[in-house]
Amino acid sequence: MPSGDAEDLWVDEDAGPVVRPFAVARGRTRQRGGGLDLITVVVTAEVPVTAASLLGPEDERILESCLSPRSVADLVADLALPVGVVRVLLGDLLERGLVEVLTPAARSGRPDVSILREVINGLRAL
Repeated sequence: MPSGDAEDLWVDEDAGPVVRPFAVARGRTRQRGGGLDLITVVVTAEVPVTAASLLGPEDERILESCLSPRSVADLVADLALPVGVVRVLLGDLLERGLVEVLTPAARSGRPDVSILREVINGLRAL
């Protein structure tokens, strides 16, 4: 075994730190509470200083990424973590009040007539 610190044993030059996804999610495969699908948009809530000191590195990355609204799919791509792991972490942050789920504005059942006219005119122009 080559000499070096213990830290070197857990880092791969190409892959970065080697941590199994189940370790990141603390062995859980499902989030608590309601389901977050891939198009759910989340945003960071105000993070109290005391809560920030108790966060793991993945939680901190999620909160930093969600300073502006982000979909779960975008977070999965940015964090390079499996969907299930990101959902579990988001569920924990949501339960602690550190992120908020944004709901789309309520719309009436019918689209605006002016938008329909613009779509029809655009299709005719093709």
